[in-house]
Amino acid sequence: MGVKRGMFGMLAALAALSACATPQGAPRGFAPVEVKIIAFNDFHGALEPPRMSVPATTDAGTVQVPAGGAAYFASAVRALRDANPNHVVVAAGDLISASPLVSAQFLDEPTILAMNMIGLDFNALGNHEFDRGREELLRMQHGGCERNTALQPCRVDADFPGARFGFLAANVRTEDGNTLFPAYAIRRFGSGAGEVAVGIIGLPLKETPAHVTPAGVAGLTFADEADSINALIPRLRSEGADAIVVVIHQGVSTEAGYEDRTCRGMDGELMPILARLDPAVDLVVSGHTHNAYICDYGRIDPTRPFLVTSAGRSGTMLTDITLTIDPAAGRVVSRRAEPVIVQSEGYRGSSGEVPLTDARPRFPAAADVGSLVQRYVAAAAPIAARTVGRLGGPAPRAPSPSGESILGTLIADGQLAATRDADMGGARIAFMNMGGVRTDLTPGADGAVSYGQIFAVQPFGNSLVVKTMTGRQILALLEQQFTAPNGGTRGAILMPSRGFAYTYDLSRPPGERILAASLDGAPINDGERYRVTMNSFLATGGDGLTLFQEGTDVVGGMQDVDAFERYLTSADRIAPPERGRITRIDIR
Repeated sequence: MGVKRGMFGMLAALAALSACATPQGAPRGFAPVEVKIIAFNDFHGALEPPRMSVPATTDAGTVQVPAGGAAYFASAVRALRDANPNHVVVAAGDLISASPLVSAQFLDEPTILAMNMIGLDFNALGNHEFDRGREELLRMQHGGCERNTALQPCRVDADFPGARFGFLAANVRTEDGNTLFPAYAIRRFGSGAGEVAVGIIGLPLKETPAHVTPAGVAGLTFADEADSINALIPRLRSEGADAIVVVIHQGVSTEAGYEDRTCRGMDGELMPILARLDPAVDLVVSGHTHNAYICDYGRIDPTRPFLVTSAGRSGTMLTDITLTIDPAAGRVVSRRAEPVIVQSEGYRGSSGEVPLTDARPRFPAAADVGSLVQRYVAAAAPIAARTVGRLGGPAPRAPSPSGESILGTLIADGQLAATRDADMGGARIAFMNMGGVRTDLTPGADGAVSYGQIFAVQPFGNSLVVKTMTGRQILALLEQQFTAPNGGTRGAILMPSRGFAYTYDLSRPPGERILAASLDGAPINDGERYRVTMNSFLATGGDGLTLFQEGTDVVGGMQDVDAFERYLTSADRIAPPERGRITRIDIR
């Protein structure tokens, strides 16, 4: 009771700040109906507390609130559900994959089981749901133990029932023209003349194929988001929907934090989609950017007065949204939304202790979900704890101004080492994409690195591929990285292995940005043939780097994480590489 009283007291105090329309009275006998939408996004299999905090403003200043963990998340969701029987729980994609080892090692089955227990109703697919391919995604929905990946399913629980919540994918069509999963759902509340209905449209971003291994989306087409949403609204209205909620795995950034409802500087890939939405939309629950915000889009376009929300990442936050619906008029008359930090347990981070705080409500761990998590933690523990090698110092992920990452080049070195022998492909060069490097690699005091650490760095289960490419193709590939969908120094910049170096200048026109490229000091020759290693994501054109597909004489190799482990055990202590393989001229 104390948790609920504190939480809802806080929400009431914040209500005056909510972005909302002025409620309009309903005719006598038809009282307005309040429907609660409990929303989150980008959970990424974060079953254990992720050792993350959310900043919160208090009278005394800003405090960091430790947050996340499935057991605490369950308690927070249940508290919100108990506050209003008219509720629906929705997620805006990336519920699974790119997950910590305790979920990913078991194909994210425990995350699906946890969400069944928590009471998730609908998940709009994100790009990461497609990481393991269509068949494995269908297994996540429908259950079973059919093996679709290198990992064996059902290793902890003998039977996997699948999700008891629905996957939604309004813009994803299969070869026969039908959607891979339902495009929408309708939830009804109340009865008789007082009944109201909420239509929920769910979909991933159109650019999903550029974010996942192309083999994972083979045969699927991803249509324009706004067109797909707008086409469904007449159907939802004809089926009696009084409110339209869009749950989409695409998002924005803002200049202000989630507590500033003005959303100053609102920008990002979702913006052109919002500008084209039918004004009948009442709410947009978004994700993908891992940002937290509650935006009144009506401030930007008064003809589209919907709210746009996102709840950060990894189960650290929820958004508590209320739509007040007039059953007689069949429309939403008021919208409001409040952020909820899922305060869980304190931890010690790189900047010191992050303790629990009374500035925000605390949530107890739900025993049933906690028990599930602990079963999988115990199963993963011996796998995660195993020492796989030693490093001579930390290998940070963060890039230099030129875009070069110590950890990215270290991984490239390991991939080259695993494929250099003739029977493994005879590689001379390896390239690593930074989107596949998820976190820093910091050894223990004795330099030890565990399997759990290297898995956290590369959680996707890609395999290594060696192809023959001409010097001309390699140079064109290096140019392509600056114009690819995830290009520039932010996304698709390629980390080269030891011995390869290149220089670029972004002030020059596309196609003329690579000024020099060399291998072991010799310039890359247009007509020479080189054996090049990449992961399977890049090999099939991932990150929009389609020129990787032009390679020939393909040889498959081991999984990327296994190659990295082998490299780390190849010497008593591996020294992280020094920077200098990538030079950027225009920022000197």
